[in-house]
Amino acid sequence: MSCSGCGVNGSKPQGCNNNGACSTGGCNRLNTFNWLADIEVEDFVAYEVVEISFKHGARKDFFQRPTHLVLHSGDMVVIDSGSGYDLGRVTLTGELVRLQMKKKNVHPDRIIRPVVRKANHRDLERLEEARELESKTLVRARAISRMLDLDMKIADIEYQGDKRKATFYFTANGRVDFRELIRHYAKEFRVKIEMRQIGSRQESSRIGGIGSCGRELCCSTWLTNFKSVSTKAARYQNLSINQAKLSGQCGRLKCCLNYELDLYMESLEAFPIQAESIQAKTGRATLLKIDIFKKLMYYLLPSDRGRDKLLTLPVDRVRAIQQMNREGVLPDEFLEPVDAVAEIDLDFADVTGEIVLKDLPKKRKGGRRKGNHRGKRRSPRKPGNK
Repeated sequence: MSCSGCGVNGSKPQGCNNNGACSTGGCNRLNTFNWLADIEVEDFVAYEVVEISFKHGARKDFFQRPTHLVLHSGDMVVIDSGSGYDLGRVTLTGELVRLQMKKKNVHPDRIIRPVVRKANHRDLERLEEARELESKTLVRARAISRMLDLDMKIADIEYQGDKRKATFYFTANGRVDFRELIRHYAKEFRVKIEMRQIGSRQESSRIGGIGSCGRELCCSTWLTNFKSVSTKAARYQNLSINQAKLSGQCGRLKCCLNYELDLYMESLEAFPIQAESIQAKTGRATLLKIDIFKKLMYYLLPSDRGRDKLLTLPVDRVRAIQQMNREGVLPDEFLEPVDAVAEIDLDFADVTGEIVLKDLPKKRKGGRRKGNHRGKRRSPRKPGNK
C-alpha cells in the first residue's frame, strides 16, 4: 500500500515513485517546491548545476551537469562520488538551484563532482540490493561494536550505489578509538568503510518518526539547520519546565520551541518591566504569570488566613500601581474601585398591580402517584374467600 500523501493511479502510487515501500517520512523528506514550474518562461541557457538527493532525501548535494545531458526533477542519475559511483534523484534544476546554493552558502567553484549519465534498470536493481543490505548490516555492526565494548551507537548505514563503500553514522559522547572496529567491519562486510559521527538531532533526522503533535519530525522533513534551544524559550512562553514534555525524540529540547519565540518577545514589549512585585495597603503581590493574548498579568497575594488570593490585573492598572509605588504611595486595593451603579428609571408599565404572593393560588404538593394505595380503604373480605 502507498502512503496517503501519494496519489494512486491503479496499483502504483505516484509522487515519490517508491511503489508504496516508503519508510517514515520518505515522501516528504527535504523536498523542494519548484515555484517556477507553472510559469511559461523558456530557459534558453540552463544552469549547469543540479541538486540531487540520496536515500530518499536523507542527504542532498550539488553536482555538475554535462552540457549534452538534459535533466528534469525526478530523474534517477549516476554520479561520480570520487570513490566510485552512486545513484541519486534529481530534486531541483534551473535557476532555482542558484538560489538554493546561495541560501546554503555554497560557492559554484566548489562543485567538482559531475553527473555521469541517467540511471538504467540495472543501476536501479543494484541500488535496491544495496538498500536491502543496510538493515542486516546495521544489526551486525551494532553487535560487533558491543563486542568490542565501545561507548558508541551505530545510528544508520548508507551503502553506495555500486556497493563498494558503506558509510556508518554513529553517535558518541566523546572521542572513540574505532581503529579496531574498522578492521572488523572491513573483514566482515568486504567493503570500504567510512565512519561519520553525527549528533542526536542528526540521528533523529535520518531515522525519522512522528512527533507529539502527530506530524512527521521537522528535522526529517524540511528543517536543515539546527539552532540551539534553551529553557528560556519555554519560560518566555509560560510553559511548565517539564523535561518529558519539552524534549523531542532526540532527547534534546524541541526545535519548535523557537518557532513562536519571536512573537512572544515582541508581545512582551507592551508589558511593564520590573513588575515582579507590586504593593498596596493590603500587602505585596508577586507576579505569577503573563497572558500576552488577553493583556493580563496574574499576581499572587499571600494571606495570613486561609488560601492565598489570585489577582488578575490589566496592564494599565499594573503601570498605575508601579507609578504610585515609585512616588511612595500605596493604593487601597490592587483592583480598580468600581463606581456605584446609578439608579435606572424604568420606562415600562408595572403590570403586576396589587397582586402579592400570598394572593396567588398555592400549588398542592405531593399529588397522588400511580400505584400509591396508602390511605385507601380495603374492602372487607367476604366469607369463604381466601
